[in-house]
Amino acid sequence: MKFPLYIAKRYLFSGSKNTAINIITFIASAGIILGTMALFVVLSVFSGLRDFSLSFANDFDPDLKVVAKIGKTIFITPEQENEISQLEGVANFSKIIEERALFTFNGKDQLANIKGVDQNFPLVNQVEKTIFQGQWIEENTEQVVVGHGISQKLSMGLFDLVNVFETFVPKPGKGTIDSPEGAFNRSVLVPVGFYFINEELNQKYVFANLNIVQELLDYKSNQISGFELKLEPKADESAIVESLEKIFQNNIIIKNRAQLNESLYKMLNTENLVLYLIFSLVIAVTLFTLIGALIMIIIEKKSNLKTMFSLGSDLSDLRKIFLYQGFLICLIGGIIGLFLGIVLTLLQQKFGFIMINANMAYPVRFSIFNIVIVISTIALLGFLASWIASSRVSKKLLE
Repeated sequence: MKFPLYIAKRYLFSGSKNTAINIITFIASAGIILGTMALFVVLSVFSGLRDFSLSFANDFDPDLKVVAKIGKTIFITPEQENEISQLEGVANFSKIIEERALFTFNGKDQLANIKGVDQNFPLVNQVEKTIFQGQWIEENTEQVVVGHGISQKLSMGLFDLVNVFETFVPKPGKGTIDSPEGAFNRSVLVPVGFYFINEELNQKYVFANLNIVQELLDYKSNQISGFELKLEPKADESAIVESLEKIFQNNIIIKNRAQLNESLYKMLNTENLVLYLIFSLVIAVTLFTLIGALIMIIIEKKSNLKTMFSLGSDLSDLRKIFLYQGFLICLIGGIIGLFLGIVLTLLQQKFGFIMINANMAYPVRFSIFNIVIVISTIALLGFLASWIASSRVSKKLLE
């Protein structure tokens, strides 16, 4: 290995007597540098955009959400609540009720989800951070927090003493209905806050106190739709899931944040893969220039190769010379490109010189994983390109 590597380094740093070969090699090296830099920057930008997109879900969704496996509700006992609160790794949990409801305000109607929450909900979910106007609901009141999209469609404001904000849900049970009014349970609510997350979620929820929603739906005091949990930073999620299933005798479905946003995660992962493949293809196309440069170097060094072959060098060693030379070009170009990409990423992260709008810098995230991906890609593609070029060294060429 030392002999081919020594000759490869000599050929690499001494250059060629042929100006055209030097120009082609320089173009190939520049392409590798720019391609590597572009690949790392794009992966860093997408990592930043991914974190930015998921930040909405992280602020809104719990670490774990538990719902009934069969039916719409769970009956939870004080003993089960105590067992949940004592589970190792569980920081807090909150009982919830979710149901589709009709909301009316000043002659306008809107279908949305009413979500009843208990006093622990702000400890489990960071929805209070999303309130841009008003305040969070107080306990044992008819106060509600409404999504921005719902408030716009209903043209409603806060603490409106003239117009009434009402919600209607169908009454449970079977049998004939005497009158349209008798088919629904009704409750008068008081909007005290508006939240803003994204377009979809802004039109989805109206948050109310748990007891108000239980009364609206004719639920018992221990009847809920499910509960949400906040885990400690180093909690064993699988152990907690196993314990919860044991407490409720496998009559529940448990989903983590990724499962709650499965479509979003799939979309982001697919976009990331597509971007990676596109820029890897750009680098692969650039490496065709490197293959051409190596083949020209092989032709130029033909007399030297004949001499080394006559002195007893194996054909495989002669091929390794150009395999190592091409790989070194890729490795050096990759390191330079990666360094430039890291510098650009860190500068954008610190100073935000590229802006989405006047108030928000383009999000980027420096990641060791992206470095590993870029280095692995360059090493693999560079090795393949160098192997293709070095295979041109044959006995026929040396005859």
